[in-house]
Amino acid sequence: MDQEYDRLLVPVDGSKEAELAFNKAIKVALANRAHLDVLNVLDTKQFIGSYGGMISGDAVYQLTQDAQEYLDNLKDQAKSAGLDDLDIHIRFGNPKTVIATDFPHDHHNDLIVIGATGLNAVERVLVGSVTEYVNRTAPCDVLIVKTK
Repeated sequence: MDQEYDRLLVPVDGSKEAELAFNKAIKVALANRAHLDVLNVLDTKQFIGSYGGMISGDAVYQLTQDAQEYLDNLKDQAKSAGLDDLDIHIRFGNPKTVIATDFPHDHHNDLIVIGATGLNAVERVLVGSVTEYVNRTAPCDVLIVKTK
């Protein structure tokens, strides 16, 4: 690898694509002796229930607890692989902007390792791919992971 990286970001959401990206990010972080930020973004649009009503505070709390448990499990996996220099983060907001600009700006990430989109062609047209958006707008290098 010609480029060395100091601070990596890997966004995760529980998908197969995110799992591949997480595993690749561990390898890249170890190879570069870099810090790894593992980020789960809870999309605030999901907190709006049917008919425009808000989801209860208990439901939001449970989603946050579930995300924390998921991230703690990933942290344990990274440590088992030999990576100790990592932090886990939960953010609320639009995943596109949080991953592409807000978080890298706050944490000075120089590489984003992200899974290839799991959307089909119609879904990409309707909602747009987070991966595509990140690739177009991130202020740093982006590694799109498609394989193990």
